[in-house]
Amino acid sequence: MNDLLFLLAPGFQDGEGAPYYCPHCAIFEGLLALYPKLGEALAVRRVGYPRPRPEIVERLGEAHQSCPVLILQRELPLACSDLPWQEAKGRLFLDDPQAIGNYLSRAYGIPRPHR
Repeated sequence: MNDLLFLLAPGFQDGEGAPYYCPHCAIFEGLLALYPKLGEALAVRRVGYPRPRPEIVERLGEAHQSCPVLILQRELPLACSDLPWQEAKGRLFLDDPQAIGNYLSRAYGIPRPHR
């Protein structure tokens, strides 16, 4: 199974000044554009802004529906075991953009994020 990356769909409404995009999600949209093989290796789902976000809640519960979020769908690579993994409903996940970037670099061989 492919690791699952949830991103907010751009152009969402959230009060005055809308439409918006999520800057953290846009980083991963850019990575997917720069490294098309990454997009082939991941399952990417774009979800709407309003909560609850049923696809994420189903997998991680209501307390963990922020985006971006990467849900591990395979055995944890040893090279990635030091990342700040969280667990919900028996699934490991990352919801910190820097940690997601580091995971994608280590697990999929793309360049790593600069701090």
